Amino acid sequence: MKKTIEAPVARIIPKELKKHNDLRTDNYFWLNQRDDQNVLDYLNAENDYYEQETAHTKDLETSLFEEMKARIKEDDSSVPYKYNGYWYIVRYEKGKGYPIYTRRKESLEAEEELLFDCNEMAEGHAYFRLVGLSVSPDNTMITFGMDLTGRRQYTLQIKSLITNEVFSDAIENTTGSSTWANDNTTLFYAKKDEQTLRSNEIYKHKIGDSEDQDVLVFTEEDDMFGAAVYKTKSRKYIIIACYSTLTNEFHFLNADTPDTSFKLFQRRIRGLEYSISHFEDQFYILTNKDKATNFKLMKTSETKTGIDNWVEVIAHRDEVLLEDIEIFKDYLVISERANGLNQIRITRWDKTQDYYLPFDNETYTANAGTNVDFDTEILRFSYHSLTSPASVIDFNMRTKEREIKKEQEVLDPKFDKDNYTSERIWATAQDGTKIPMSLVRRKDTKLDGNAPLLQYAYGSYGSTIDPYFSTIRLSLLDRGFIYVIAHIRGSEYLGRDWYENGKLLQKKNTFTDFIDCSRYLIDNNYTSAAHLYAMGGSAGGLLMGVILNEAPQLYNGIIAQVPFVDVMTTMLDDTIPLTTGEYDEWGNPNDKDYYDYMKSYSPYDNVKAQDYPHLLVTAGLNDSQVQYWEPAKWVAKLRTLKQNDTKLFFNINMDAGHGGASGRFESLKEDAQEYAFLLDLEGILD
Repeated sequence: MKKTIEAPVARIIPKELKKHNDLRTDNYFWLNQRDDQNVLDYLNAENDYYEQETAHTKDLETSLFEEMKARIKEDDSSVPYKYNGYWYIVRYEKGKGYPIYTRRKESLEAEEELLFDCNEMAEGHAYFRLVGLSVSPDNTMITFGMDLTGRRQYTLQIKSLITNEVFSDAIENTTGSSTWANDNTTLFYAKKDEQTLRSNEIYKHKIGDSEDQDVLVFTEEDDMFGAAVYKTKSRKYIIIACYSTLTNEFHFLNADTPDTSFKLFQRRIRGLEYSISHFEDQFYILTNKDKATNFKLMKTSETKTGIDNWVEVIAHRDEVLLEDIEIFKDYLVISERANGLNQIRITRWDKTQDYYLPFDNETYTANAGTNVDFDTEILRFSYHSLTSPASVIDFNMRTKEREIKKEQEVLDPKFDKDNYTSERIWATAQDGTKIPMSLVRRKDTKLDGNAPLLQYAYGSYGSTIDPYFSTIRLSLLDRGFIYVIAHIRGSEYLGRDWYENGKLLQKKNTFTDFIDCSRYLIDNNYTSAAHLYAMGGSAGGLLMGVILNEAPQLYNGIIAQVPFVDVMTTMLDDTIPLTTGEYDEWGNPNDKDYYDYMKSYSPYDNVKAQDYPHLLVTAGLNDSQVQYWEPAKWVAKLRTLKQNDTKLFFNINMDAGHGGASGRFESLKEDAQEYAFLLDLEGILD
């Protein structure tokens, strides 16, 4: 008889943590010792327990995985785009989980040149990720970054596209991306701090030199800022971008003269956000200058870049968020958001055309796509909705003709987008604010309060989860689930104020908005507390932790993916990756006002003796964003305090980081596990 494994019980080793004369006792602080065998044994015990307790769902997991995989066109390829004389294509081959990068010279009929076959490169590695592909101006070399742990510490390398030789000059601990100067011999790249993983140094590298010969050209001294380097679309300038949550600063260098010094564009002013694009002899600046909360567009001469020289191009509007611009030789394309909906505005520089692309529903996403060609009248954009598969569309900005270059194929003979319906609905928050939600379901799913419903949200950093199509989600919808994205405060769905009202000392709006959306869904017979589920990851995992403590009675089950739940201990430890850069989002707990506020909602600090819904928690041992010990400690504490016998599972990937498993299909296995958890709770095992 197989031995039954009891739920793991972590050892209690009290650790006193004192700040502002407030004493917290952390019984599981010891779990932060990544290399301690006792810690690894505990994590493995949690995985063993999870495997045992979910053994009866393994057939369902397999079935879900196979149907998710079957909907995906395995021998697929991207829409080609042309850059500097070559067509670039990413393709996949049947049965292989990683992309293959290729190019063809001038014509799509030309012989294919293999850049990288990630399937071969990933062999023998539990985790593999390739990023930052950058081709030299003369098309003879390419740089790339590789991560073999999931911790986002990339090794930067260079490959000859003539001989296919990978050069010996490998550079460790970078962001993975790099930028070529126009001389084809000079590269600029960003390195990370070994401990905090903050991107803080920009180096110049000459082909053939060893890493110790590289020249440090910029250091970001402020630990609340990171630094990155890139080239403008015009290819004239190399830009160093210094960034924090609230403030930006840029430095620029002519790409033809890489051995000269970078010039300051505009010194940082706390609260001044701006980004820059280059066109002809001007820089165009997207900025919140002069209290332009939703941003405005300005411009300045490339010889006089200081703020006093900025001239307004598009004024600030209270109801329209200006999100991005795309510059072409004859056209300016502006990405906006009004009443939560994406808008794409197209205007000619000579003012002879100015119009918006038309869209006809309220649950769609439309974004400018890959537009690397400057001298073209074709805008490439993507469009999809909760019910319509994604399309890549080439739009002639002069003639207004559209050509669908590719529509996502759903390889399921039972799929018919007309079987599904979507809508946007609005809940009323505690303070009277209207909170939008995007909802999708099968048309034959009854709204009688008995349908299972999965409510998803993120709600931090101004990051907006737009309505999007998912072939994976069909596995829930076709089994009777309703799926809802709650556009809560903390995102920018309804403009920049929507974000500002969901951060720092107003962060609790994010949590109460989600709870109020849940109550609306129950009160209006979309579902009931017996069939309502919630899911969120990372900062969305923090959201899950708060609602778990504050409104456990509303949910039958919750999935918290790589959750940021130990807010206090993490934000008080400036040696942990990313902590100091987060102060503008959550607050600096060295200030007592922020300390008290953060402590009042921190999920780990507010676990209490009460009934909790069923809970699945996931993590990655190598996570650089949310350290694995946060969810590990949280689960350990929940095990000791929860009063009922609901399921509590902790599944940690011992070979991955924040993004989970690598590979096209390995990640589907994680989706299948999560869906099996939900379906099991609903008694749906087929």
